[in-house]
Amino acid sequence: MFKHLGLVAALAIAVPAVVSAQAQKPTDPQIAHIAYTAGAIDVAAGEQALAKSQNADVRAFAEEMVRDHKAVNDQALALVKKLGVTPQDNPTSQALTKQAEAKRAELAKLSGPAFDKAYVANEVAYHKTVNGALSGTLIPDASNAELKSLLQTGLKLFQEHEMHAEHLMGGLK
Repeated sequence: MFKHLGLVAALAIAVPAVVSAQAQKPTDPQIAHIAYTAGAIDVAAGEQALAKSQNADVRAFAEEMVRDHKAVNDQALALVKKLGVTPQDNPTSQALTKQAEAKRAELAKLSGPAFDKAYVANEVAYHKTVNGALSGTLIPDASNAELKSLLQTGLKLFQEHEMHAEHLMGGLK
């Protein structure tokens, strides 16, 4: 279980690190990049699960993650285009990407029920952390009302993902 906390720890540390490093709240372009990056990470994790898992419930969950996170990211891209905003890469996004690559490499070494359990445990932890970052930092610090609204919509969906992952984890042997 502790092996799965690396990505969670990165997000929990990285989001406040942006604030500390800049001595101010993250900007909307940085928030947009962080949120998009977090979604893209879960799309990649879901795609990995679809390639590796034979468990019907895990595959259905992974399909949901890919579909929902792609849809939210598509909405985010449409919004930043409409607003004429360029998402700004930042230390948080970079840390998330680096940790996600390490997690995917770790999961790639697993198969069968060991992969399924590790993937789902990571999804539970990841969604808890992303939801905390959304509610505690990203949504409160977003200046643009449309960006804030999109983040709030994403949070509701991702809270459902967290509950679904927790339920799924309880059923894995």
